[in-house]
Amino acid sequence: MALLIGVILALVLGIFGSVVGFDRDRSYYATVLAVIGLLYGLWAVMSGSTTTLLLESIGIVAFLIISVLGFKISQWFLVAGLAAHGVYDYFHGHLFTNSGVPEFWPMFCGSYDVTAAAYLAWLLWRRRLSTGTN
Repeated sequence: MALLIGVILALVLGIFGSVVGFDRDRSYYATVLAVIGLLYGLWAVMSGSTTTLLLESIGIVAFLIISVLGFKISQWFLVAGLAAHGVYDYFHGHLFTNSGVPEFWPMFCGSYDVTAAAYLAWLLWRRRLSTGTN
């Protein structure tokens, strides 16, 4: 169920962003990736473990860097970053012990991330075709 909810919410938020026009601004998906990258830090704080927060900071910094690259250089970094975070969600429990992470979170977030990456890739591809540019 968490997987399906992640997919549906990613599509709803992506379509909402397109209809309202949020995604015309380069910062929209960069902000989404930055927030997604920070959530394991939130779970670490909720667990009460400073060590866990320090370990989670490795991923936080990596995804913040990718969000900046996506904002400054190319939104394709955001596609890659969202997809990479989906993979990160899958392996997270094998890399870190973070008792603050809800049991459903990796499946939910992973499906959200991959779906959001696919939606953004589709938007970028469609825009490229309509403008004839990269």
